[in-house]
Amino acid sequence: MVDVLSQSLQNKPADSVTALRAVEDAERMRLAIAGARIVAFDWTLADDRIVWEGDCDILPQQFSADSLHRGRAFLNFVSAEGRTQLAAVIAGTSPDPVHFDIDLELASAMGSLWFVMLGMRTPGPNGTSERLTGVMREITERRREGQRLRYLATRDELTGHLNRNSLRAELAQAIDKAKAEERNCAFLVASIDRLAMINDTYGFDAADEVIVAVGERLARTLRSTDVIGRTAGNKFGVILGNCSNRELRLVAERLRAAVRDRVVETRSGMVSTTSSVGAVLLPQGASSSQEAMLRAEETLMRARSAGRDGFAVYTRSPQLETGRLRLMAIADDVVAALKDGRLIFAYQPIVDARTRQAVHHECLLRMRREDGTIVTAGQFIPAAEQLGLIQRVDRHALEMTVAQLHAHPNSTLAVNVSGTTAGDPSWLKSFIDYVRANGTVANRMIIELTETAALHHFEENAQFVSQLRELGCRVAIDDFGAGYTSFRNLQMLRVDMVKIDGTYVQGLATSPDNQIFVRTLVELARNFNLKTVAEWVGSEAEAALLEGFGVDYFQGFHFGQPLLDLDWAKS
Repeated sequence: MVDVLSQSLQNKPADSVTALRAVEDAERMRLAIAGARIVAFDWTLADDRIVWEGDCDILPQQFSADSLHRGRAFLNFVSAEGRTQLAAVIAGTSPDPVHFDIDLELASAMGSLWFVMLGMRTPGPNGTSERLTGVMREITERRREGQRLRYLATRDELTGHLNRNSLRAELAQAIDKAKAEERNCAFLVASIDRLAMINDTYGFDAADEVIVAVGERLARTLRSTDVIGRTAGNKFGVILGNCSNRELRLVAERLRAAVRDRVVETRSGMVSTTSSVGAVLLPQGASSSQEAMLRAEETLMRARSAGRDGFAVYTRSPQLETGRLRLMAIADDVVAALKDGRLIFAYQPIVDARTRQAVHHECLLRMRREDGTIVTAGQFIPAAEQLGLIQRVDRHALEMTVAQLHAHPNSTLAVNVSGTTAGDPSWLKSFIDYVRANGTVANRMIIELTETAALHHFEENAQFVSQLRELGCRVAIDDFGAGYTSFRNLQMLRVDMVKIDGTYVQGLATSPDNQIFVRTLVELARNFNLKTVAEWVGSEAEAALLEGFGVDYFQGFHFGQPLLDLDWAKS
């Protein structure tokens, strides 16, 4: 550029001005590239020379001058995959310029660095590559974050083992391979016995430590070819890639012994625990991963029915087979309803106890069958939870709720998070992300968690509740009184309201015991600045009693049944 300027100064003044402007433009471009933390390159392939411009400091520090300016030396720092992709670009024979976009992994003294290389391949007269020009930007943090998110999507956050969905995918592959090779594999479900008792006795942190320790012991017991994942709060699934019926029983005994024979050291003390195991031999015991997981769960229930430290292998039973087929049919209906948009809401009003006017509505899931009949949530949610579909159902419910809030600016809606989903940290994060992306309606959302879910997944839900409230949502504990959550735990969760379980409200006028219980709950809630909602209010007599106790809101057929229409939005 200096040579161009000198030459122009010897010529006409107009050329000098043009040259000065060219220098200024080039300098502005150089500063822009450097400021954007980008390095530009021009790689001429005939002499294998690379000219760099911009922020060269982003390149690995150990690059010598030669490796910076020679293509072959540069490629020595590129991973095999990156070299293959670059070689494919260079080997092109198109007579037209070709754009390329490649993620490159470069070796450095501090570990791998990732760059995106964006550019154009310029052909020579015969179509072969003449030069590559473009820019590079470091994307190491973006790649690591992507890897972390992919890890979270496949792994259980507490134990690091595969999550339920990933384990099911692995199981499907194992079953297909066993069929193809005409051999057996197996699936086992191992549950930690009486984890709720450990929760109550030692606290939630100790229970988590027990879950982690049991998972590690089970994993150490397995062969390198076997696969382990966490399928639920106290359950682990194990895939045995190649085993006979005899080997299955031996492995199950080793797994149980690994848990039983040594106490778990926790920060709250020494905890003794056992594990029960249900197993199914495959492929003869089930033809699909979903079927195998269901049958292993059924068998686990049989193993636990005899007490702690039990074991059972699946055997065909007409009664169980009928129940399994019914569950599978319901699951198929749920999947089809999700696809066709036939999972819908019925809206039930929650009314102010003093004015008897609706203040918000609860979104209650319903499924519209293909024949037009409506199915209540209780008829398909348990099957969805058992078969691992509940995350998709809950996500659909969240998206429908947000859509209704956008469509009806004066509405406030409550939506439920199922107990199974409440224990999935990656799903809870995706829930928070979706609410944050729709932050304009967050202050009109009420998120309901069941009491049992809040208890069993206390740590995850405490963070979940805190993030929801920061976004402007309110949080309610549903079915309060059905479990064992203390008001101290509610204070730690920082919820906004509790919904008194309807079994204590139904027939309240004729039950002195329930009256005492409900009055006590309401007084305690008031002391903790919590609003109260009485569920299943069925008569004016019950409403009058509850209003006298100080209940803030009513929900029940006396004040409105769940309705599919949107008349509430017009008020």
